[in-house]
Amino acid sequence: MIHNIIRDKSTRLFIILGSFFIANAIISEVIGVKLFSLEETLGIDKVSFSLLGEEGLSFDLTVGTLTWPIVFIMTDIINEYYGVKGIRFLSFVAAGLIAFAFLVFYLSIHTSPASWWVPSQAKHGVPDMQAAYAQILGQGMTIIVASLTAFMIGQVTDATIFKKIKKLTGEKNIWMRATLSTLVSQLVDTIVVLYIYLYLSLGFSFAKVTAIGIVNYTYKFLIAILMTPVIYLVHWWIEKYLGHKLAKEMKDSAMREG
Repeated sequence: MIHNIIRDKSTRLFIILGSFFIANAIISEVIGVKLFSLEETLGIDKVSFSLLGEEGLSFDLTVGTLTWPIVFIMTDIINEYYGVKGIRFLSFVAAGLIAFAFLVFYLSIHTSPASWWVPSQAKHGVPDMQAAYAQILGQGMTIIVASLTAFMIGQVTDATIFKKIKKLTGEKNIWMRATLSTLVSQLVDTIVVLYIYLYLSLGFSFAKVTAIGIVNYTYKFLIAILMTPVIYLVHWWIEKYLGHKLAKEMKDSAMREG
C-alpha cells in the first residue's frame, strides 16, 4: 500500500508541499517572538518617521515575517493543484500542530529545571537558563490565539481570492492571482493579529496599532512583489516533475472541486 502511495506523483507532491507548508507555519510561530531591525540588518541607517500622530516609527519587525511569505506562497501553489479543499485541510492540520507545539512548550516550561543547568550558560551572557527558556518558548496565550485566528482567516481569504481570480483569467497571469491573493490575505492577517493582540489585549491606542500595521504591511507588500519570480520558478519545477498532462488534469480538478 505504502509503495503505491509513494509512487503516485500527485500524492508525493502533496506530501512534500504540505510538509513544507506546515513546517514553515510552525517555524514562523516559534521564531516570531524575536523582533529585529530591518534597516540595521541590511546595514543601513535606522529610519524614524511619524504616522497617524505616532512618532519614532521604524521597520522593527517580528522575525516571523521572514518565513510567513513562504507560507502564503505555498498556499497559492497548493491551491493551484489541489484546490481550496486541499489548502483548507492543510491549514487545519497546521493550526492543530501549532496549538499542540505550544501545549508541549507550556508543559516543558513548567517542569522542574536541574539546579546546575540554570546558571550553566552564565559565561555566555545567560545567567538564568530557565527564565530564558520560558521567555522564548512561553509566548502569551493571547498572541497565540491572535496568531492562529489570523492564520486561519488569512488562509481562507487567500485560497478564495486565488480561485476567483483564476476563474476570471484562466491559466494565464499566474502573477496576478498569486500576488493579489497574497496581498489581500496578508492585509487581513496583519489586521487580525495586531488588533487582537495589541489593541484588545495590550490596550495600545487605535492610532498606534494602525500605524504599526501600516509599517508591517508595507514590508509584507514589498516582499509579496519581490517573491513573484519564486512562484514562477516553483510552478516550472512542478510542471516538469508532474508532466504537462498530469499537471493539467490536477489543475482542472482543483478548479472543479467545490
